Amino acid sequence: MAGHGIHLTQQSTAAPEAVWGVLTNIAGAAETLSGVTAVEMLTPGPYAVGTRWRETRRMFGKEETQEMWVAEVDAPRRTVVRTQDKGVAYVTVFQVEPAGSGSRITMHFDAEQATPGRVARLAWSVLGPLGAKATAKVMRRDLADIAAAAERAS
Repeated sequence: MAGHGIHLTQQSTAAPEAVWGVLTNIAGAAETLSGVTAVEMLTPGPYAVGTRWRETRRMFGKEETQEMWVAEVDAPRRTVVRTQDKGVAYVTVFQVEPAGSGSRITMHFDAEQATPGRVARLAWSVLGPLGAKATAKVMRRDLADIAAAAERAS
């Protein structure tokens, strides 16, 4: 396998329940996350395993749309979101924990190509760290946006 992982943490003064409410409000993500330009819900109902949506983001100067789905939920503490594109599986794990009078939001992001060829392995080793750095910047902004929205709602 070839791939990269990112691990980030964000503190918030909002209670874990408020953070969870923002984090799981997929339909409102375009209003909450500055990098998301549109969300199209594909399944009705509340946030649960199997919830699917298309999320459009501006990345690297252009818009890209990914179909995403909820793979695991342990409300209001942990959720796993997955997507797959061009042979690469992306897994994002969010954890929300009490921290003092607020919360700690942790994000683990992994991108893995299950059966990369020689050229793909070389590309991952050369370009992967640059992509991971840019992705980490976007995800730091997402976490800050989630914390800010939860704090406004509190």
